[in-house]
Amino acid sequence: MALLQISEPGESPAPHQRKLAVGIDLGTTNSLVAAVRSSVAEVLPDSQGQALLPSAVRYFPGGKVTTGREPLGQQALDPLNTVVSVKRFMGRSLEEARAMRAPYEFVDAPGMVRIRTVQGDLSPVEVSAQILAVLRQRAEDVLGDDLVGAVITVPAYFDDAQRQATRDAARLAGLNVLRLLNEPTAAAIAYGLDNAAEGVYAVYDLGGGTFDISILRLTQGVFEVIATGGDTALGGDDFDSLIVDHVAAGELGPSDRRSLLMAARAAREALSDAAEARLQLTLSDGRVVDTVLTRAGFETLAQPLIERTLDCARRALRDAALAPADVRGVVMVGGATRMPVVRQAVGQLFGTQPLTDLDPDQVVALGAALQANLLAGNRAPGEDWLLLDVIPLSLGLETMGGLVERIIPRNSTIPVARAQEFTTFKDGQTAMSIHVVQGERDLVADSRSLARFELRGIPPMVAGAARIRVTFQVDADGLLSVTAREQSKGVEAMVSVKPSYGLSDDEIAQMLADSVAQADTDAKARMLREQQVDARQLVESVQAALAVDGDLLDADERKRVDECLQAAIAAQDAPDADTVKDAVQALSAATDDFAARRMDRSIRAALAGRKLDEIA
Repeated sequence: MALLQISEPGESPAPHQRKLAVGIDLGTTNSLVAAVRSSVAEVLPDSQGQALLPSAVRYFPGGKVTTGREPLGQQALDPLNTVVSVKRFMGRSLEEARAMRAPYEFVDAPGMVRIRTVQGDLSPVEVSAQILAVLRQRAEDVLGDDLVGAVITVPAYFDDAQRQATRDAARLAGLNVLRLLNEPTAAAIAYGLDNAAEGVYAVYDLGGGTFDISILRLTQGVFEVIATGGDTALGGDDFDSLIVDHVAAGELGPSDRRSLLMAARAAREALSDAAEARLQLTLSDGRVVDTVLTRAGFETLAQPLIERTLDCARRALRDAALAPADVRGVVMVGGATRMPVVRQAVGQLFGTQPLTDLDPDQVVALGAALQANLLAGNRAPGEDWLLLDVIPLSLGLETMGGLVERIIPRNSTIPVARAQEFTTFKDGQTAMSIHVVQGERDLVADSRSLARFELRGIPPMVAGAARIRVTFQVDADGLLSVTAREQSKGVEAMVSVKPSYGLSDDEIAQMLADSVAQADTDAKARMLREQQVDARQLVESVQAALAVDGDLLDADERKRVDECLQAAIAAQDAPDADTVKDAVQALSAATDDFAARRMDRSIRAALAGRKLDEIA
């Protein structure tokens, strides 16, 4: 007879106990946490019923820390110790952080910029951990138990350093990260499952500090990201800065700038419903700012920033090989998409009215909650959907001549693993340097360096005989690891790629633009480098052969070979590919008979002293 476990009313039996997992949208302006309850994804409010947690943290002398609405309202009183929009500094260098003109005292540090406060120099990871810890506690209070994990969303264009920083912040906050999920993809999950949508959709995500655009195909529960683009230093904060620069002349101290940014944000939000808004503020030096900002005036100021987002959208459409008319709908995500000028511009580009069915502030967290629920093993009967995301930029490694060999092209579906075999350049080579790069150009000098490591212990062989298999693996979080393995002896080396700084947005945009604009130049440069590599290999081979078997040539033959050899050496650094190619062909033709004689000598040496039946 089977035994039944008795449980208290309202308590599920242990074998079927639901595992609690949440989705967290760690936003630039606001953050929130959501969970699936009674088969429905919903945002979890705080004790006052508020869903949004302002992403603001204030540090006091003595160790006290406050998070949320209180520090947000007090930021002008203590600007250097109240950190807002910290997401913009994740994985950033000192130079990149200063370029954002934020009113902080930045400190240079290995790996990532730090912010000086009364509690010491804090990294963006530590500040973000404070926000995540509040959300974790809120979730546990509302759900009544500990969490098994969380899915945390990140901008699609976050690179390895920024993704790793987000994961580290979650670990500091006591969260087990089930997955890092791209924000536009999370929004598409929420919208697609809520509306049973099918077809090609775009997700336009303009938040407080970042912008993303993703093109997805939704088909019978499969969410396939086709292409993605974005700008991780463009969001509502930049629109506020435009207003501040427009209404205030001269230098501003941290407190005044923070006050004006708050007033600018309030005016910008008011203009979503009103035709004009007034900014009225007395600065610390007695200057009075009293300006009426019209919606038309603001829209003129905002046009360059909006055009930057549309350029990203057009590039994503090109990558997806689609026209705007092929897109069935555009899902709007992020609080900044409430601006009428943004919705109008997006509608004009795609030729359709943007979709705003779901709250743009909440849709990302709701999608993350659905993914978290699935990863925790709480799949409901009949619930069957699959997520296929992509990487934003190509990954490859450096080969001889400073050339890039792409291993994983951009917009490849993740998780993904690709391998390719390489070989040695010189005779007796026992080590190989592996240089991992990211970008769309053919030359290493035009790409972003991610990591370097060495494979040692390669058996000494003639050049080109060794077989080195290099494997690139990108996990579901978009994080890269690279392994190099020598096939005959099995020696192996590996690196998990954690670049010191993130890619700047200008670098990303330039990489993609240059890959198109410089295609012809890159092709010619690549051809030249390949010819130069061939010349060096042939020169070294001929020099080695002459040292061993030079006696096989008579004086006239040796003279001709030496002349061609010197010409090839001189041509190695020629700026013209045809010149190098001609020199290589001439040397190759001059040594054809020599190579045949060397082969005969090798065969005779191998057969010397052996009987016919032994050879058979």
